[in-house]
Amino acid sequence: MPMPARPFHPSRRTFLRGGLSVAALAAVLPSARLAAQQATASANDAVPFDYDTLIARAKTMAGSDYEPVASLGAPFADLDYDAYRNIQFKEDSALWAGPAATAVLHAYHPGWLFDTTVQLFEVAEGRARPLVFTTDDFNYYGKAAELMPAGTDLPGVAGFRLNAPLNAPDRYDEVVSFLGASYFRALGAGNRYGLSARGLAVNTATSEEEEFPMFTAFWLERPAPGDTAIRFYALLDSQSVVGAYRFVLTPGETTTMDVTTDLFFRNDVAQLGIAPLTSMFLFGPNDRGHFDDYRERVHDSEALVINTEANTLYRVLNNPPRLANSYFSTPAPQSFGLVQRHRGFDDYLDAGAHYEMRPSLMVQPLDDWGTGNVRLIEIPSELEANDNIVAFWIPAGDFKGGDEKRLSYRLLWGAEPAGASSQLAQVSRTLAGNGGVGGLKPRTDRRKFVIDFEGASLGEPIEDSPVSAQVDVVGGTITQEVLQKVDGHDHMWRLVIEVVADNNATVELRAHLGAGDRPLTETWVYQWLKE
Repeated sequence: MPMPARPFHPSRRTFLRGGLSVAALAAVLPSARLAAQQATASANDAVPFDYDTLIARAKTMAGSDYEPVASLGAPFADLDYDAYRNIQFKEDSALWAGPAATAVLHAYHPGWLFDTTVQLFEVAEGRARPLVFTTDDFNYYGKAAELMPAGTDLPGVAGFRLNAPLNAPDRYDEVVSFLGASYFRALGAGNRYGLSARGLAVNTATSEEEEFPMFTAFWLERPAPGDTAIRFYALLDSQSVVGAYRFVLTPGETTTMDVTTDLFFRNDVAQLGIAPLTSMFLFGPNDRGHFDDYRERVHDSEALVINTEANTLYRVLNNPPRLANSYFSTPAPQSFGLVQRHRGFDDYLDAGAHYEMRPSLMVQPLDDWGTGNVRLIEIPSELEANDNIVAFWIPAGDFKGGDEKRLSYRLLWGAEPAGASSQLAQVSRTLAGNGGVGGLKPRTDRRKFVIDFEGASLGEPIEDSPVSAQVDVVGGTITQEVLQKVDGHDHMWRLVIEVVADNNATVELRAHLGAGDRPLTETWVYQWLKE
């Protein structure tokens, strides 16, 4: 887990060593040879680099067999959790440091769970130079100090983070972190880390063996004075796919990250997951499970939101009793993402985790994605340390060895990113429990769902067409449906439905409020797995 960034006080730059020919790397270079060449390269050697160069390299690699990145041996393999936490990057080793810096770069030490390395390169004036880090760039405490000898070149790093003036103009706070496989996380102003994104998902939760593509190298452009965006590039590799990635990161109230990827397929892929998102949902008012906890909610995200030209879907998340899947056919989606809408401390009552500060993350296609599906996977979990929610876009069609595909999209990280909230009245809460009438014995053979819709459109006078509910259910039967305006709340209506279903049934529910043919609310979507 990345440590919170501290205010930055620059005093020197990270040592740059050697050049590594991009042309030489274009022909599938093993990691051991890469490290050896980097260690012996001339300090003044830098080679031309641009995104087209990276695309060419990825395409060439896809024509050769996959070579996995080698795991590290001792002393890195000897670092356990406690020892790894006692290693900190030195602030005065940060790259691009200066009083007017757009951003500064810190590296993550290899070891513990991060038993492979990535290579980092700095790009300036169209030329790339490898970054070499040594143990002198890190502080070691406790057991870590005994394991890591001073003045030793590292074989690479586990990842990196970028710090920028996100929350105050005179303080460099962490904005984005790349660490492990193709995972990365970013923050908008006032956020704390929560959900993650990935470069690509391959055969996730299918009958085929899942692959975990890895970013193996990054090229980071040195920001020019006055730049508001940071540009960097990455090479992704797996058994079946090689990818060239271009990122344009702009920190802010909502931090944006424009992503372009060119994918080249070595082998057939049964399921390709574009812009995968990973989060955590342990419990909430709609699904408390068996947790006996003082907190009201524990989740990094509470719903999947999908925006199309016709509608906004608000799919409330669950911690299911068994693996759960949902597919949403969405031709040319405007956006989709995992959101955290409840923003008050009293919603969670967690003075340590502060789940109310976790960012929402929306994905906006920047080109025509055509037809496809958003897939949501919910995995049973007993611990809030487990990321058990996965969502991604599955483009229609097959992907065969030799195929190529380009996609562009924007990631929006923040408390209120565009698309996370509908222009229509929204689902403000979802409650669930046993059926039946209050004061009488609960009906455990049925499930009651209470959905509150709230928004200005529900407070407008509607004379010709009264507010009504449209409810659909598949896999179960509605036994009761009640819609009423909530007294004392001019803009809130409550829908109560009770549902019965056979044991082990999967029940799909949808509901929205409207006036005649005019929708007044986004569409509430829910999956109930009857045990």
